[in-house]
Amino acid sequence: MAATGTPPGGRRGELGAYARAGFQSLSTARDGIAELASLLGDADRASLLEGLAVAADPDSALSLLLRLAETHADQLSGLDAFAWRRLCIVVGASPALGSFLLRHPDLIAGLTARDGWLPSGEEAREQLLGAVTGDNGGLAGEEGWNALRVKYRELLTAVSLYDLLSAGSHEDLPDARPAFEVVAAALSGLADAALEAAIVVGRATLLAGDSTAQVTEESLEELRFSIIAMGKCGAEELNVVSDVDVMFIAEGDERAATALAREVMRAIHHPSLELPLWQVDANLRPEGRQGPLVRTLESMMRYYDRWAKAWEFQALIKARPCAGDIALGDEFVALTRPLVWASANREDFVGSVQRMRERVTEHISTDELPYQIKLGPGGLRDIEFSVQLLQLVHGQHDEHLQLRGTLPALRALVEDGYVARHDGERLSEDYRTLRVLEHRLQLRELRRTALMPRDEEGLRVLARASGLARSASELQELWERVRRDVRELHLKIFYAPLLSAVAALPDEEFVLGSAEARARLSSIGFMDPDGASRHLAALASGPSRSAKILRNLTPVLLQWLAEGTDPDFGLLAFRKVSEANRNSSWYLRLLRDGSLAAERLTKLLANSKFAAGLLESHPEGVAWLERDALLVPPDPAALLSEMRSLVSRRSSSRSAAERLRGVHRREILRLAMGRVVGVLDEEGVARGLDGAHTALLDALLIAIRAHYSGEADPPEIALIGMGRFGGGELGFASDIDLVAVARGGATSSGPVSPAARMITELRALVSDPRFPVDLDFDLRPEGKNGPLVRSLESYRSYYERWSVTWEAQALLRARHAAGDTSLSAEFFVMADPIRYPAVFGEDQLREVRRIKARVEGERLPQGQDPGMHLKLGPGGISDVEWLVQLLQLQHGAEHPELRTVSTIEALTAAAELEFITPEDAETLEEAWRFASTLRSAMRLWNGRVSDTLPRDWRDLAGIAGVLGYQGGSTTELVERWHSVSRRARAVFEREFFGYREDELFPEVQA
Repeated sequence: MAATGTPPGGRRGELGAYARAGFQSLSTARDGIAELASLLGDADRASLLEGLAVAADPDSALSLLLRLAETHADQLSGLDAFAWRRLCIVVGASPALGSFLLRHPDLIAGLTARDGWLPSGEEAREQLLGAVTGDNGGLAGEEGWNALRVKYRELLTAVSLYDLLSAGSHEDLPDARPAFEVVAAALSGLADAALEAAIVVGRATLLAGDSTAQVTEESLEELRFSIIAMGKCGAEELNVVSDVDVMFIAEGDERAATALAREVMRAIHHPSLELPLWQVDANLRPEGRQGPLVRTLESMMRYYDRWAKAWEFQALIKARPCAGDIALGDEFVALTRPLVWASANREDFVGSVQRMRERVTEHISTDELPYQIKLGPGGLRDIEFSVQLLQLVHGQHDEHLQLRGTLPALRALVEDGYVARHDGERLSEDYRTLRVLEHRLQLRELRRTALMPRDEEGLRVLARASGLARSASELQELWERVRRDVRELHLKIFYAPLLSAVAALPDEEFVLGSAEARARLSSIGFMDPDGASRHLAALASGPSRSAKILRNLTPVLLQWLAEGTDPDFGLLAFRKVSEANRNSSWYLRLLRDGSLAAERLTKLLANSKFAAGLLESHPEGVAWLERDALLVPPDPAALLSEMRSLVSRRSSSRSAAERLRGVHRREILRLAMGRVVGVLDEEGVARGLDGAHTALLDALLIAIRAHYSGEADPPEIALIGMGRFGGGELGFASDIDLVAVARGGATSSGPVSPAARMITELRALVSDPRFPVDLDFDLRPEGKNGPLVRSLESYRSYYERWSVTWEAQALLRARHAAGDTSLSAEFFVMADPIRYPAVFGEDQLREVRRIKARVEGERLPQGQDPGMHLKLGPGGISDVEWLVQLLQLQHGAEHPELRTVSTIEALTAAAELEFITPEDAETLEEAWRFASTLRSAMRLWNGRVSDTLPRDWRDLAGIAGVLGYQGGSTTELVERWHSVSRRARAVFEREFFGYREDELFPEVQA
């Protein structure tokens, strides 16, 4: 380079030139270039600066070039402007490759003399094999490893330079994306060649005796050994730095094959003088790390025929022989291909694929998700997953889709009509964008990474290296736009072919079935694709405006339904709701314009049979999903006023009851919807249920009195809430426990008293065929054997003469529910001394403990695991309530704070009064609340009442879906219950029965 003076423009102009070149530390850059020019024989500083201006990171490039000039100035001083520019491009984008050239400066001239050279697979193989072949055959041990790695990195530098030149300088920004496929293929060919060379080194190492394995020359000569490339290498779309997934197949001496495979891996990634290249990962082999490293072809096929899981066939999509005995590898691929394309027919195919994907994403920290190019939402995984699943679903019928690479497969999906052309082109472009960013990030330090930089400087360097943006902010905007685009297309393209099939075929043909449509439905999780096809045809076929709107909406609706626990039921329920609202213009407008309402509706229908059933009788309830406020229960007084108004306009108690039950169902539906979509918590549900039940009972009593046909006036009646109803702690699975008190007409003389007839009529009128409501009067004196209703005097006489401790205990949660409030007040004046006794002695304490033990022994269902019983099992609802009620019986008379019908309020008061520690109170409350939540969730999921946590995976998944747990959280659900119940039981046994810690856990004391 010719000598020259300082760049023109003066001192200030000179610093401006460094700023325009992209330097961040201007003074340091000026001094560094001056020093570099001096080291290179007073070289032209303007030319040096011009070359560094094209570097992605001029500051780090200058630093590295200074180090190079200090020790190898002769290698740099002879470079012309053409070569200098290329050297700056390489070291500016990859300090790691710069360090490699620092170790091997003799390679600089040859690498920078070409104007972009992309070695073919054959050229790479020839050069790498030449590097590891000595005078007497292959180079053994570390000599071979280092020769292989130096030549590989030399070729990698050539490929990287070609790739970087496709992006051009940061000024004119030519697009690097069109070159992605040829660059990725070259990287794959380079990996193939490295593995081929590693086989040569491995054989030489074994023959030289440099390995711990003892094998004979004869066994190696007779050995057929093939390496199967998997993953991105198999698809010929490898990253700059990535694990190279492989499987080893051999025919011959098993020990020799295993030893050779180990030596191949050591040659690539074992520590040595020259740094490892990448990890050779053989964990995709049958049985993973637990399985043998090498298998015969027969052993491979036996495994895939009998034991392989769906994800293992999915992995085989990209399998191809890449090194060693190619014919043996081809035979393996040919034998496994039919299994791959038939794998979509396997039981639970989609479920297994989805669970595999979830397991991958579960390991990503929340902090990393917004920066994940590969695994985050809108990242490469979304594209690859969509393409691969479409291939598996349709590839069994369409051989054109049986391709390894993502982009070739996407092009085939477009050409064969599975993906709209515009969508496919956008997705291809986004895929290239993400891959170029990933390559540039990995190239910098030659390490595996897929995380976007979080700092502005990192983004600035990446923008310059990729040629995709002019600044950090512009690159950030591009990244966000691509992520949104990929996420949108991921949702859309996967369902578009199904929509086309639905729209194009008349109902008769669709019922008979399009194989592609059925396969698509099955692949996304529908268990009955034929039934789902019929529902879709009914919804979306025809020229009507509503059918057209539903056709446009169905892709996303199907996606949301498929994310629920039972998409088949959800789609059927959606069809029923849509047909019921067919003539309501607001319905389709709500779905089309209110994405929140549409998503909530699909979540509701696919996760709650209970709510879906109620929605059938009140389909206009869909409108509530648009606003949270509409899912909150109304004020109890307003609801009672509405129901009383209905009674006043009806000619009979029966007609009034029918309308009242409809309003009651409406409010239960509102509560169920609010709970499933997450607007209401359990406490909000309890308040809403209490308001709905008490309003219904009160209004029904008014209707019965208004249409009473007896000779005298109807007796006054008060309904006293008991149990969880009395405590205001209802869930969807709770009974409505009551006792009835009457004033007048309640004597037991005669066949049936007027009051008893009124209560019998109440039970008949409350019965709803669409929504069972059962009034339980079994907590009355003498239980089922006692009269259904008593006068206040009869209650007083009974409690004074005959009542036992458990009846006093039952009164602890008694409160007014409906009817005559003054009569209820008189009842509580009589009941308070009984439920809050002035003296509660040892005899009563023993009696309570005896009854609790008897309940545990007699009422738990035979043959069931007590640990799964939420109510009566160890640490369940009963344990918590009995302990709290015991404290109320013992101390309620003295401490008014304990005189509450609420279990949680009483537990809090007991802790404040130091009858129990705050820590124990927290443990008990957690168990009680979680058990109550699980019982409600079971009812919401399948519409059935159960006190036992199910063992069936689908039911557990349904409960998890209602509670908003992430998919696959069934184990977490059960484990949490066992954990909280175990701790609650320990507290209960210590505080209720008086057991000491060493009696509860003797092994701990030991």
